[in-house]
Amino acid sequence: MSGPSSRLLALLSLLQARRDWPGSLLAARLEVTPRTVRRDVDRLRALGYPVRATKGPDGGYRLDAGSELPPLLFDDEQAVALAVALQAAAASGAAVGDAAARALVTVRQVMPARLRHRIDSVQVTTVPGRASATAVDPSVLTALTAAVRAREVLRFDHAAGPGDGTGTGGPTPPRRVEPHATVLRAGRWYLLAYDLDRDDWRTFRVDRMTPRVPTGPRFTPRDLPGGDVAAFVDARFAGSTGTGTWPCRGVVELDLPAADVAPFALDGVVEALGPDRCRLTLGSWSWVALAATLGRFDTPVRVLGPQPLRDAFGTLAARCAAAAGS
Repeated sequence: MSGPSSRLLALLSLLQARRDWPGSLLAARLEVTPRTVRRDVDRLRALGYPVRATKGPDGGYRLDAGSELPPLLFDDEQAVALAVALQAAAASGAAVGDAAARALVTVRQVMPARLRHRIDSVQVTTVPGRASATAVDPSVLTALTAAVRAREVLRFDHAAGPGDGTGTGGPTPPRRVEPHATVLRAGRWYLLAYDLDRDDWRTFRVDRMTPRVPTGPRFTPRDLPGGDVAAFVDARFAGSTGTGTWPCRGVVELDLPAADVAPFALDGVVEALGPDRCRLTLGSWSWVALAATLGRFDTPVRVLGPQPLRDAFGTLAARCAAAAGS
């Protein structure tokens, strides 16, 4: 060890990584005598760390939980993981959001410049959705967020999944994009970017991406349609072109009170037409899906428009009749 301070940090790191440490093993790892280990443990206790001596053939030490939070020590990967977790919590809408944002500021202030730069490179947008967590490589996430922050063209390989049109799950040709944001949606990470080869906005699964180095030239960010990352990504997953509107939108009358329809109208607009009648304007990713959604209100439906919605009810009726006949 180069000195008492660095040795103390090394001792703290070891105690945080494992529950129990024999004194002789700690001394060997730190390349000091057991007596020096005892003195360093006393210094940690003076700083507020609850280090308890354990009994045994060699005797040892354990870092217990305390009544107050002492200074903490993080390695690089822990710092990145902490930044991601705190940003996700702050954007989740949960009651801990404000506390998570303050915690991220506090953690950033005490980090050295090297780790502070890594934390700053991780920018997270959270979009609510049904949870379906998929693990991603932290180094890939860091590389993507760094490219977003630096505004540099990104080149990467993107492995196609079973539903991507190839049916093989094999790699697709390298992509060139202008990265805009990393997004956490329903437990999965996505990159929102402008695809230079397809001349359109795209979202990519981060767990399927393999970035290539070096990154490309710097670019001037384009205006995202609608200007809101979360709304844009949510609309894309809903089947919209990304402008925040549904691709299929219809208007119907229902023989139900508006108050009974409103709780189940999702993002639709409900207008009362009388005590037992209302008008509902609703959107969906396809006309048949919209017809099926409206049918679940279990009441007579009068289609006010457009014609594709009427046609969709006919298609749905034929399918239901075929299912009933089978």
